[in-house]
Amino acid sequence: MHFELHPGDSRGSADHGWLQSRHSFSFASYHDPQRMGFGLLRVLNDDVVQAGGGFGTHPHDNMEIVSIPLQGRLRHRDSMGNTHVIRAGEVQILSAGTGITHSEYNDDDTGPVNFLQIWILPKQRDIEPRYDQRKFDPTERRNRVQTVVSPDGADGSVVINQDAWFGLAELDAGGELRYPLRNAGHGVYLFVLDGQVRVAGNKLAARDAVGINDVTALDVASESGASVLLIEIPMRR
Repeated sequence: MHFELHPGDSRGSADHGWLQSRHSFSFASYHDPQRMGFGLLRVLNDDVVQAGGGFGTHPHDNMEIVSIPLQGRLRHRDSMGNTHVIRAGEVQILSAGTGITHSEYNDDDTGPVNFLQIWILPKQRDIEPRYDQRKFDPTERRNRVQTVVSPDGADGSVVINQDAWFGLAELDAGGELRYPLRNAGHGVYLFVLDGQVRVAGNKLAARDAVGINDVTALDVASESGASVLLIEIPMRR
Protein backbone atom coordinates (compact mmCIF):
# COMPACT_ATOMS: atom_id res chain seq x y z
CA MET A 1 0.00 0.00 0.00
CA HIS A 2 1.23 3.46 -0.94
CA PHE A 3 -0.12 6.17 1.35
CA GLU A 4 0.10 9.97 1.02
CA LEU A 5 -1.27 12.06 3.90
CA HIS A 6 -2.16 15.69 3.07
CA PRO A 7 -3.19 17.64 6.19
CA GLY A 8 -5.54 20.52 5.43
CA ASP A 9 -3.13 23.11 6.83
CA SER A 10 -0.34 21.89 4.50
CA ARG A 11 -2.18 23.08 1.39
CA GLY A 12 -1.05 26.08 -0.61
CA SER A 13 -3.07 29.27 -0.25
CA ALA A 14 -3.95 32.42 -2.16
CA ASP A 15 -5.87 35.50 -1.04
CA HIS A 16 -7.01 37.82 -3.82
CA GLY A 17 -9.57 39.68 -1.74
CA TRP A 18 -12.56 38.50 -3.77
CA LEU A 19 -11.12 34.95 -3.75
CA GLN A 20 -9.62 32.85 -1.00
CA SER A 21 -8.28 29.57 -2.33
CA ARG A 22 -6.54 26.55 -0.84
CA HIS A 23 -4.59 24.30 -3.23
CA SER A 24 -4.13 20.59 -2.56
CA PHE A 25 -1.64 20.46 -5.44
CA SER A 26 0.72 22.91 -7.13
CA PHE A 27 -1.30 25.64 -8.81
CA ALA A 28 -0.58 29.20 -10.00
CA SER A 29 1.96 30.76 -7.62
CA TYR A 30 1.96 27.77 -5.26
CA HIS A 31 4.56 25.22 -6.30
CA ASP A 32 5.65 22.15 -4.40
CA PRO A 33 7.49 19.47 -6.41
CA GLN A 34 6.08 16.87 -3.99
CA ARG A 35 2.53 18.02 -4.72
CA MET A 36 2.14 17.89 -8.49
CA GLY A 37 -1.00 15.77 -8.39
CA PHE A 38 -2.13 12.27 -7.51
CA GLY A 39 -2.17 10.00 -10.53
CA LEU A 40 -4.19 11.80 -13.22
CA LEU A 41 -5.76 14.10 -10.62
CA ARG A 42 -3.99 17.38 -11.25
CA VAL A 43 -5.88 20.11 -9.32
CA LEU A 44 -8.12 20.22 -6.26
CA ASN A 45 -8.81 23.81 -5.25
CA ASP A 46 -11.04 24.75 -2.33
CA ASP A 47 -12.33 28.16 -3.46
CA VAL A 48 -14.34 30.79 -1.58
CA VAL A 49 -15.58 33.59 -3.85
CA GLN A 50 -17.00 36.67 -2.17
CA ALA A 51 -20.26 38.36 -3.21
CA GLY A 52 -19.83 40.12 -6.54
CA GLY A 53 -16.59 38.28 -7.34
CA GLY A 54 -15.71 35.64 -9.86
CA PHE A 55 -13.43 34.27 -12.53
CA GLY A 56 -13.71 36.31 -15.74
CA THR A 57 -13.79 34.67 -19.16
CA HIS A 58 -10.70 32.51 -19.69
CA PRO A 59 -9.72 29.52 -21.87
CA HIS A 60 -9.11 25.81 -21.27
CA ASP A 61 -8.38 22.84 -23.47
CA ASN A 62 -7.84 19.10 -22.96
CA MET A 63 -8.84 19.06 -19.32
CA GLU A 64 -11.79 17.57 -17.43
CA ILE A 65 -12.98 20.22 -14.95
CA VAL A 66 -15.40 19.24 -12.18
CA SER A 67 -16.99 21.82 -9.87
CA ILE A 68 -18.78 20.83 -6.65
CA PRO A 69 -20.47 23.72 -4.79
CA LEU A 70 -20.46 23.21 -1.02
CA GLN A 71 -22.19 26.48 -0.09
CA GLY A 72 -23.98 29.14 -2.11
CA ARG A 73 -24.53 29.49 -5.86
CA LEU A 74 -22.11 29.64 -8.79
CA ARG A 75 -23.07 31.26 -12.11
CA HIS A 76 -21.53 29.64 -15.21
CA ARG A 77 -21.29 30.93 -18.79
CA ASP A 78 -19.27 29.43 -21.65
CA SER A 79 -18.51 29.72 -25.36
CA MET A 80 -20.82 26.78 -26.13
CA GLY A 81 -23.79 28.95 -25.16
CA ASN A 82 -24.39 27.45 -21.73
CA THR A 83 -25.59 29.81 -18.98
CA HIS A 84 -26.43 28.06 -15.73
CA VAL A 85 -26.45 28.48 -11.95
CA ILE A 86 -24.94 25.62 -9.94
CA ARG A 87 -25.99 25.18 -6.32
CA ALA A 88 -24.84 23.16 -3.35
CA GLY A 89 -26.06 19.62 -3.96
CA GLU A 90 -25.20 19.74 -7.67
CA VAL A 91 -22.12 18.70 -9.63
CA GLN A 92 -20.88 20.36 -12.83
CA ILE A 93 -18.47 19.02 -15.45
CA LEU A 94 -16.77 20.84 -18.29
CA SER A 95 -14.90 18.66 -20.79
CA ALA A 96 -12.70 21.32 -22.39
CA GLY A 97 -11.53 19.14 -25.30
CA THR A 98 -10.39 21.15 -28.32
CA GLY A 99 -10.91 24.38 -26.40
CA ILE A 100 -13.55 26.52 -24.69
CA THR A 101 -13.78 29.78 -22.80
CA HIS A 102 -15.91 30.19 -19.69
CA SER A 103 -16.55 32.36 -16.63
CA GLU A 104 -17.65 31.46 -13.11
CA TYR A 105 -19.14 34.09 -10.77
CA ASN A 106 -20.77 34.14 -7.37
CA ASP A 107 -24.50 34.34 -8.07
CA ASP A 108 -25.27 35.70 -4.58
CA ASP A 109 -25.04 39.45 -3.92
CA THR A 110 -24.81 39.04 -0.14
CA GLY A 111 -22.82 35.94 0.77
CA PRO A 112 -19.88 33.83 -0.45
CA VAL A 113 -19.90 30.72 -2.59
CA ASN A 114 -17.58 27.87 -1.61
CA PHE A 115 -16.85 25.22 -4.23
CA LEU A 116 -14.28 22.59 -5.11
CA GLN A 117 -12.60 23.01 -8.49
CA ILE A 118 -11.08 19.72 -9.63
CA TRP A 119 -9.03 19.07 -12.77
CA ILE A 120 -8.48 15.60 -14.25
CA LEU A 121 -6.26 14.83 -17.24
CA PRO A 122 -8.43 13.44 -20.07
CA LYS A 123 -8.46 9.94 -21.51
CA GLN A 124 -8.96 11.18 -25.09
CA ARG A 125 -7.52 14.47 -26.30
CA ASP A 126 -9.17 16.97 -28.62
CA ILE A 127 -12.73 15.76 -28.14
CA GLU A 128 -15.68 18.05 -28.84
CA PRO A 129 -16.19 20.26 -25.75
CA ARG A 130 -19.11 19.23 -23.54
CA TYR A 131 -20.97 20.60 -20.48
CA ASP A 132 -23.27 18.94 -17.97
CA GLN A 133 -24.60 19.41 -14.45
CA ARG A 134 -26.80 17.26 -12.24
CA LYS A 135 -28.52 17.50 -8.88
CA PHE A 136 -28.07 14.61 -6.44
CA ASP A 137 -30.23 13.43 -3.55
CA PRO A 138 -28.11 13.59 -0.36
CA THR A 139 -30.14 10.84 1.29
CA GLU A 140 -28.60 8.42 -1.23
CA ARG A 141 -25.13 8.84 0.28
CA ARG A 142 -25.88 8.05 3.93
CA ASN A 143 -23.32 5.48 5.07
CA ARG A 144 -22.65 4.59 1.42
CA VAL A 145 -20.85 6.06 -1.58
CA GLN A 146 -23.07 7.92 -4.05
CA THR A 147 -21.48 8.03 -7.52
CA VAL A 148 -21.69 11.56 -8.94
CA VAL A 149 -19.06 11.38 -11.73
CA SER A 150 -18.25 8.34 -13.87
CA PRO A 151 -17.08 7.36 -17.39
CA ASP A 152 -20.49 5.88 -18.29
CA GLY A 153 -23.09 7.97 -16.44
CA ALA A 154 -23.94 5.15 -14.03
CA ASP A 155 -26.65 5.95 -11.47
CA GLY A 156 -27.37 9.29 -13.12
CA SER A 157 -23.83 10.60 -12.63
CA VAL A 158 -22.24 13.20 -14.90
CA VAL A 159 -19.94 11.73 -17.54
CA ILE A 160 -16.18 12.32 -17.53
CA ASN A 161 -13.69 11.67 -20.34
CA GLN A 162 -11.50 9.49 -18.14
CA ASP A 163 -11.64 6.18 -16.25
CA ALA A 164 -12.41 8.09 -13.05
CA TRP A 165 -15.18 7.97 -10.50
CA PHE A 166 -16.20 10.59 -7.92
CA GLY A 167 -18.27 9.54 -4.92
CA LEU A 168 -19.82 11.43 -2.02
CA ALA A 169 -20.58 9.79 1.32
CA GLU A 170 -22.06 10.95 4.62
CA LEU A 171 -21.25 8.80 7.61
CA ASP A 172 -23.33 8.75 10.77
CA ALA A 173 -21.60 8.67 14.14
CA GLY A 174 -20.14 5.19 14.31
CA GLY A 175 -20.67 4.70 10.59
CA GLU A 176 -18.38 2.64 8.38
CA LEU A 177 -18.06 1.93 4.68
CA ARG A 178 -15.82 -0.04 2.35
CA TYR A 179 -14.94 1.34 -1.07
CA PRO A 180 -13.71 -1.35 -3.52
CA LEU A 181 -11.49 0.01 -6.29
CA ARG A 182 -12.50 -0.87 -9.83
CA ASN A 183 -9.00 -1.41 -11.25
CA ALA A 184 -5.66 -2.58 -9.86
CA GLY A 185 -3.94 0.35 -11.56
CA HIS A 186 -6.10 2.92 -9.81
CA GLY A 187 -5.70 4.89 -6.62
CA VAL A 188 -8.25 6.73 -4.52
CA TYR A 189 -7.97 10.26 -3.14
CA LEU A 190 -10.19 10.86 -0.10
CA PHE A 191 -10.93 14.48 0.87
CA VAL A 192 -12.76 15.15 4.13
CA LEU A 193 -15.45 17.79 3.67
CA ASP A 194 -16.66 17.84 7.27
CA GLY A 195 -16.26 15.89 10.49
CA GLN A 196 -13.62 13.28 11.25
CA VAL A 197 -12.79 9.87 9.80
CA ARG A 198 -10.27 7.12 10.32
CA VAL A 199 -8.50 5.65 7.29
CA ALA A 200 -5.67 3.08 7.43
CA GLY A 201 -5.12 3.88 11.10
CA ASN A 202 -4.93 7.64 10.50
CA LYS A 203 -7.41 10.14 11.92
CA LEU A 204 -8.43 12.84 9.42
CA ALA A 205 -10.41 16.02 10.11
CA ALA A 206 -12.19 18.48 7.83
CA ARG A 207 -10.10 19.41 4.75
CA ASP A 208 -7.49 16.73 5.45
CA ALA A 209 -6.93 14.29 2.59
CA VAL A 210 -5.21 11.03 1.85
CA GLY A 211 -4.15 9.39 -1.41
CA ILE A 212 -3.86 5.59 -1.43
CA ASN A 213 -2.94 3.15 -4.17
CA ASP A 214 -1.77 -0.46 -4.41
CA VAL A 215 -4.89 -1.55 -2.53
CA THR A 216 -8.06 -3.33 -3.61
CA ALA A 217 -10.40 -1.50 -1.21
CA LEU A 218 -10.50 1.47 1.15
CA ASP A 219 -12.14 1.25 4.59
CA VAL A 220 -13.49 4.46 6.14
CA ALA A 221 -14.96 4.86 9.63
CA SER A 222 -16.21 7.80 11.66
CA GLU A 223 -16.85 8.02 15.38
CA SER A 224 -18.66 11.37 15.29
CA GLY A 225 -20.01 11.60 11.72
CA ALA A 226 -18.42 13.00 8.56
CA SER A 227 -18.85 13.94 4.90
CA VAL A 228 -16.21 12.83 2.40
CA LEU A 229 -15.38 13.01 -1.30
CA LEU A 230 -13.64 10.01 -2.90
CA ILE A 231 -11.94 10.26 -6.29
CA GLU A 232 -10.86 7.01 -7.92
CA ILE A 233 -8.31 7.77 -10.60
CA PRO A 234 -5.79 5.96 -12.84
CA MET A 235 -2.31 6.40 -11.43
CA ARG A 236 -0.75 6.65 -14.90
CA ARG A 237 -1.81 7.01 -18.51
